[in-house]
This record gives sequence, structure tokens and C-alpha cells, in this order.
Amino acid sequence: MNPDDIAIFRHARLLLLLAEAGRATPDGIDAERLGIYDFLAMHPLLLARREDDPDRLTLRLAGFDDRAIAYASPSQRFVSARLHLTRDLTDLVGRKLVRVTAAGRIRYRLTPDGASMASQFTAMYSQSYVTAARIVIRRTRRLSGRKLREGLREWLTMSPDRPDQRLHPAYLLDDDDVPDAPASSDPAGRPAPRRTRHEQ
Repeated sequence: MNPDDIAIFRHARLLLLLAEAGRATPDGIDAERLGIYDFLAMHPLLLARREDDPDRLTLRLAGFDDRAIAYASPSQRFVSARLHLTRDLTDLVGRKLVRVTAAGRIRYRLTPDGASMASQFTAMYSQSYVTAARIVIRRTRRLSGRKLREGLREWLTMSPDRPDQRLHPAYLLDDDDVPDAPASSDPAGRPAPRRTRHEQ
């Protein structure tokens, strides 16, 4: 059985991710961003595929390998992962491990009990996942919701034998002063043109 099909495994992973996300966003994190972070933390070499990427060695030493079968069909795996997210968050809220706040948009963060439980996970996989989650959050937390979605589409569809096709997230404009745009902000569904720091 695939571990991702086991609810308790997914719940533990979300607790670890919320613990890490809480350091950067203490007010909580919305479900869309949480789902993207979780998927990228499971497949962090989608972000660090280039051989010269500064985080690639750290991730390889943590046990991640982009030759694994999971990297062969990332789009389908992302869709499958999203199907579980709402139910998993509902379960964690019901168990009082996660709390919901609704200041502007619905956000999730750990309760004291959730933080306590997350701190008790010591398995090797937990350590590898936390390493990846920290890298993912550091590299993407300043992207607006729109740019994060654009980046995800790019990382999921990039040809594995052409790593040069994808911009490294470090070259994207930071959007900490730009509010998250709704998913349907462009009526035609077209992504906005991307600029790099070199074009400023």
C-alpha cells in the first residue's frame, strides 16, 4: 500500500508542515498554500532539479532522489494529494490538533496539543520531510498566491531532461507587498507575464 493512502501518515505530515510554516507565518496558512507546500516537501527536487541548485545537495543527502517513480507523474500525484487535504484538515481540527481562523481568509495553525504531537515525531522520514519543508517554505513563502500557482504549474510540467527550461524561484520577484489574488483573477485563465530580477 502507498503510504500516502494512509490517513494517519498524511495527518502526521501536515502537523510537521504546520509546525514549520508557523515559524514563518504565525497567523496561519490557507489550505491552498498548505497543499502546495506539502506536495513540494514530498517532492522537493521539483524545485531543485538543476545540478547547480544550492539546495540540491542538502536534499539528496536527506534521501530524496528525482529518479524515483514519484517524479515520473507529478501532476497526477498532485491532484490525488489535493483530494485528501480537506478531509485531513477537518479530521485534525476535530481532534483539536489544528485550529481554524477566518481573518480575511480561512487559515490553519497548530494548537498547543498539535505542536506537542508534532515535536514527538522522530522517524528518519520525519527528519527528511522537515528538511524539505524548510527549504520549500524559505523559497516560496514570499510569492503571492498567483505566483505560487504559476510556479507550481511550471514545476509540474517541466520536461525532466530539460532542467534549464524552468526559472529558479530565487529569480522570481518577491511579492510580500502584493495581496494574494484569487485563482480566477484572469477571466481567460492566462498566467500573467513573469518578470525576473534581471528585468527590473
